Amino acid sequence: MPRPTNFGAGPSALPESVLEEAAKGLLDFDGTGIGIAEISHRSKEFTAFVKKLEHLIRTQLGVPPTHAILFTQGGGTGQFSAVVLNMLARHHLLHPDLREDERIMDYTVTGSWSKKAAEEARRMSGGASNETVDGVQFSHDDASPAAFPFHLLPKNTLLPLVADYSSSFMSRRIPHLAEHAVIFAGAQKNIGPAGLTILIVRQDCLVDVDAAAKLGAVPVPISMSYKTLADSGSLYNTPSVLPIYISGLVLERSQALGGVEYYEAANRSKADKVYAVIKEGEEKGKLRAKVKEGSGSWMNIVFDVLGDGAEAKFLAGAEAKGLKALKGHRSVGGIRVSLYNAISEEQTDQLVSYIREFLAQES
Repeated sequence: MPRPTNFGAGPSALPESVLEEAAKGLLDFDGTGIGIAEISHRSKEFTAFVKKLEHLIRTQLGVPPTHAILFTQGGGTGQFSAVVLNMLARHHLLHPDLREDERIMDYTVTGSWSKKAAEEARRMSGGASNETVDGVQFSHDDASPAAFPFHLLPKNTLLPLVADYSSSFMSRRIPHLAEHAVIFAGAQKNIGPAGLTILIVRQDCLVDVDAAAKLGAVPVPISMSYKTLADSGSLYNTPSVLPIYISGLVLERSQALGGVEYYEAANRSKADKVYAVIKEGEEKGKLRAKVKEGSGSWMNIVFDVLGDGAEAKFLAGAEAKGLKALKGHRSVGGIRVSLYNAISEEQTDQLVSYIREFLAQES
């Protein structure tokens, strides 16, 4: 029986070949005879694998030596807090004489997740590139009006620019990567199971948080300190061993296929097909796009099915064809199609074919 296609927003689809390889690793990791879920995180085999995962990310994204790659837990939501604490610690060290009301963090609110990040910052004393719930993203073409305005930022200075790339991480290149202070991403979208968070942190942001606390900064929990993670090689405490392993397998496969350049072309093609059929549905008065043209996400495409009971009928028909997890986020409703890296062109074509079939039936 063929596996259904998982269009869920996360935890999301993983390549079948990776799942098969991971199953072998559960019994025998790297020829040790010990399963990956059992092996010591300080064993030479696992520490070597962590370094390999770092190398796969660095080479495929072109991460410069000015930035460290770190692995932690807590997801993007955990980083809503960690970013505030680490950036404030850095700011106290750079500007020890400022009053607290003079320390300002600006947030670009593009949707639900960046709104939550801004709310967490308010609680405790930076934006999302792609919005999983509302289905918007910044263009990575500087000439596009939907691009982040990097050209308006001050030049020749180490800006504390932070970005959440959870939904689009490893799906395409990251514009102006070297200009970022911190990039973070949950693995459970494009590269692995839930439980692993990836950080790309500029070296000047790996600060002594205890020294900053003596100057009045909020104390940073030791496991949230970027410097602690960097100094320990992301092994200060037991990491998410299995998610790290599966993410490494995914990125080995990605490298063999051609890396982010391969996925950028494939993901653009997949998204174009889905947006095209939504437009057909709009012309027939049966579908409604929820995002302005040009600002739509490649990873999370959202739309409404119009008509009494039409959405339930659409979802039931999709389920019958093995097209699963298409229901939109509980906060906004509608339909959400997540086209992460593991979703193939063929699977996308099957969805597009079903949508056209549905439109024909409803016309």
